[in-house]
Amino acid sequence: MDDSPLEDRVVVVTGAARGVGAALAHQLARRGAHLALLDHDEPALRATAAALPATTLALRVDVTDGAALDDAAATVRGRLGPPSVVVANAGIAESGPFARSDPATWRRVIDVNLIGSAQTARAFLPDLIRTAGYHLQIASLASIGAAPMMSAYCASKSGVEAFTHALRAETAHHGVAVGIAYLGWTDTQLIRDANQHRTMRELRAHMPPPAGHVQPVEPVAVRLAHTVEQRRTVVYIPRWLRLTQLTRAAIPPLVLRATRRTLPRLESERPLHPTGLLGPGAIPPEPRDGTH
Repeated sequence: MDDSPLEDRVVVVTGAARGVGAALAHQLARRGAHLALLDHDEPALRATAAALPATTLALRVDVTDGAALDDAAATVRGRLGPPSVVVANAGIAESGPFARSDPATWRRVIDVNLIGSAQTARAFLPDLIRTAGYHLQIASLASIGAAPMMSAYCASKSGVEAFTHALRAETAHHGVAVGIAYLGWTDTQLIRDANQHRTMRELRAHMPPPAGHVQPVEPVAVRLAHTVEQRRTVVYIPRWLRLTQLTRAAIPPLVLRATRRTLPRLESERPLHPTGLLGPGAIPPEPRDGTH
């Protein structure tokens, strides 16, 4: 695309092997950005990178590994230059009753979504200060309104919302802009996996319209690319999500009233069990061997 402010800029995207991250990478490449794509799924990551310009750098990184992120930041800096944009997109989920959840699986969701986002910012913040750059945190409707059966995911996304606001206030005087993107249900493999489970289908079906609608990934990526170009503080995708901020205090009582009817019926039909980690990107990586 002509005259994009991203032309020849270095942009880092985590969770870039598939879904929103991969679609966003394609949009950023069209705008002339030099991309550094990070993900722990190396085969899928390299397949995504292969479809992009030769200036794309693909690095196998687990965002829960702070040392690996530091190494990745040094590699990006050395091979492409200091990044002007970092998009913290990596995320996973699990569904099911908290009381029956596996503690390690529950913790993994927190580690990837919250700790991984913070460690991503920590690793690349010196570069963003140097370039007066932009950090975009991918959040969720779950940051605004918590849902039952998704306690780890909702806790992590609420956490990244608070972290983003704190980071913005700390770095503004350095010329760093920090934005947050609230995404509704988006057609990724994670959501498709969730839809294989009866409880998730039922709970989404009982959400008031249009909250349960699943949006295509490409329009989401287009709006995220515009958000990066404009260094926006906040974006809601779809736009109606902005209204949830105005009624935020009313959401928990509404959720409680709805689930008091739905969950007893589901439990009477068969026991509710955790789904395990959702989406192919949720598979824990093998230990690092010192290479990316």
